[in-house]
This record gives sequence, C-alpha cells and structure tokens, in this order.
Amino acid sequence: MQATIRIEASRRSHLTSSAEPYRSPAIDRPNSFKIGSDEHKRLFCRMLLDSFDPYKPALIDWPQLAPDALARLTGLPFWGIAVQTEDRASAHFVAMAKETTDPLIKEALELIAFEEARHRRVLDGLISHYGIKNTEPEPYVPSSRTEWNYMSTGYGECFDSFFAFGLFELARRSGFFPPELVETFEPVIREESRHITFFVNWAAYAQANKPLAAKPWFALKRLYLLAENGLSRAGLTKGDQEDFAKNGKDSVGVDINLREFIDMCLAENARRMQHMDPRLLRPQIMPRLARMARVFAR
Repeated sequence: MQATIRIEASRRSHLTSSAEPYRSPAIDRPNSFKIGSDEHKRLFCRMLLDSFDPYKPALIDWPQLAPDALARLTGLPFWGIAVQTEDRASAHFVAMAKETTDPLIKEALELIAFEEARHRRVLDGLISHYGIKNTEPEPYVPSSRTEWNYMSTGYGECFDSFFAFGLFELARRSGFFPPELVETFEPVIREESRHITFFVNWAAYAQANKPLAAKPWFALKRLYLLAENGLSRAGLTKGDQEDFAKNGKDSVGVDINLREFIDMCLAENARRMQHMDPRLLRPQIMPRLARMARVFAR
C-alpha cells in the first residue's frame, strides 16, 4: 500500500503540492532590498507562510513493511532523541513567538512551532504503527533564556538538516527503507529546509536591526551558539547528537565512506536550497565546513 499524506483539498489550489518544491514568487524590484529592510523581512516570512502544507499526521497511510525492512526501522537507535528534539524545538519556537512584537515574524514563528509539533505527531504515528519501543520523555519546560534557546535550536537545525538531507537520500538510493516510507517523510524534510532558510535570514535581519550598542553582543552570541552546536555535532563536546555524520550514516548500515557521504550531503543541500528564492540568504557554514572536512576525510 503506497504511503501518502492526504492534503486538504479545499486549500490545495493556493498551496504548494506535496510533490513539488516551493519556489518564491518574484518581487517587483529584484535585488533592490538590503539585509534588515522591510522587503527582506517580508520575503523570508512570506517564503515560509506561503509554502505551508496542511497535511495531517493522523491521515498518514503507513505502508506495510516486509519483515527485514521492519527490523531495520525498529532497530534504529535514534527515535527517542528525535522525539525529544522536536519537543524542544517546538517549545523554543512557541516561547520566541510569544516574545516577538513584529506581527509578520510572530506569525511565521507560530507556524514553525506548529510544524515542529506536527513532526512530533508524525513520529508518534510511526512509533505506534510499527511497534517501535520508545520511552515517553518527560515534558520539556524551556528556560527563561528565550532568544538564546531559539537561536541555539536554529543553529542546531542548520547542522542537523544538512546531514539529514544526505541521510534521507542515502536511505532512498540504498533501498534501506521502501520508497513508500521514504516518500512519507518528504514533507517533513522539505519543511526543515524552509525552517533553516527562515532562521538564517531572521538572524541577519535581527543583527541589522539591533541598536548599535547591542550589535557586538548579538554577533558574539551568534558566533558562540554556532560554534557550540558545531562542536557538539562533531563529537568534541557532550551532546545528544555527537558525531552526527558518522553515527547517522552508520545507523543506516550502508557501506559508504565519509567523503562520499559528505558529497551526498553537499549535493542534496544544494538541490533543496536551489528551490528557495535566490535573493534569500542560505545556511553557508555547514557546506563550507563539509568541504573542508572532505579534504581530510578517509
């Protein structure tokens, strides 16, 4: 049975199809805005809001898996971390939206919070349907450092999404999961590409609009959180997702060396980012670090 995510037909006419990537419409004066301007804000917020896909996790038609595919799925070690990550992300976006006074940015943040919570419901459905053993985590209560938490989550998603793009393609090419199951998660992966594009543009917009005295601290905070998330993913500091690239590809169980995997991540990142409006900023740190790491990868 083919896995599908049913879309509300009444809203289908003006929303992006689940089978087609979002492409931002052109504005009247291409390349005329500057980072931090109202045009910049409208562009990165509308990119997110206008590409909303109203699929419902409860209507996912999960495919029947052969015994070997089911064993591979239930044997993956990261379902608990995935659930916790979505809970934390949703809580951080909700908190940030509550403290945001700009109506358009607030609306965009609320939508991301909804989509992150919906990712959690997708995972819940998969875990329940296939009988995956998973302990329900304790309810997450974020600290009062709202902007700090939000930015840490944003940079973390930039790192994780880069590798997730490659892992998703690796699973598809290798047949580790059946095509129907891979296709089921395509809307989730596509949403993450929208989220990280929104975040890097939000960070640049916020930097440009901070008072002069606050600009250096905000820039240092960006640099610190970027480095902290990067070191955690590289396994150099303690974190839930240490050595994400190696552990992730090893979990898929495909014989591919790290350099080939990095190439796959770079190609998939470029493919997914090319559908965004070319005037928007893209996450650049991870692709640059990956190219450097590729030189030394065995």
